Amino acid sequence: MIIQTINLTKRYGKQVALNNLHLNIEEGECFGYIGPNGAGKTTTIRILATLLQPTWGEARVCDLVVGYQSRLIRPLIGYVPDEFGAYEDMVVQEYLEFFASAYNIVGKKRRQIVGDVLELTDLTYKRDALVDSLSRGMKQRLSIARVLLHDPKVLLLDEPASGLDPRARIEIRALLKELHRMGKTILISSHILPELADLCTSIGILERGELVYQGSVTEALRRAKSGTVVHVVTPDDQEKARQALSQLSGVQGVEIQNGAVVVSLDSETQDFSFLAQALLRNNLRIREIKEEEINLETAFMRLTKGIVQ
Repeated sequence: MIIQTINLTKRYGKQVALNNLHLNIEEGECFGYIGPNGAGKTTTIRILATLLQPTWGEARVCDLVVGYQSRLIRPLIGYVPDEFGAYEDMVVQEYLEFFASAYNIVGKKRRQIVGDVLELTDLTYKRDALVDSLSRGMKQRLSIARVLLHDPKVLLLDEPASGLDPRARIEIRALLKELHRMGKTILISSHILPELADLCTSIGILERGELVYQGSVTEALRRAKSGTVVHVVTPDDQEKARQALSQLSGVQGVEIQNGAVVVSLDSETQDFSFLAQALLRNNLRIREIKEEEINLETAFMRLTKGIVQ
């Protein structure tokens, strides 16, 4: 495991931020870390970034123990917090060269690396702009450029798309996909769940400091699904359609919602072609019939509310 926590616990007085967290992330994964505010996501990331010490338990990065081997861990990670920080009176080129020098990158090599990360993050045309003049989206890209200077194996990103406009979020997502393609292991916390579903190879759902789910997005959706829900759109009498469908075996409930007849089937019924047959028998036309998709937001709500055991 490139990231592993064992019984990781963090307390602030009587408040428990993390409670016996067991987290396992393989090399090359893009891991989405999901949870409501106060769930413990930022605490976990700061411990892995060697900025916090756990109350007890163990956290490992690249098989090195946080606390005991933090000096060896830091060159292997790149940490992007949810706030940009200071140094806003510098221009972009100076900002990156300053941090490159902190990693003992000097001379021609430093200029080459700074140029490479500017190109990778699509900031070359902003190299002479003041950091303070950048939009929030560009500052987030600059933060990622900063942590790429020393070519870390692991990226720890705390809400990198928070507060960004739709275009900036798309650009950040495209950049993260490219970094994942390059072989970086990425741990990213976010509230923008549809984007995590598209980006991540696996996810972890945290609630009140405890991991309630870890695995693939597909498995999370499967666990959250309870029965089949079908949306039927007919140009004919919706109430007549509702009555016809509600009498069928395997149908648990039928409602009219937002111009569609919504049919809930029991968990044993997978094939819903009999709904179309019933409508046709009642001389009702079908404009559309489709199964309701369970998305990551729905899975998150059901898993964190304890609907899925």
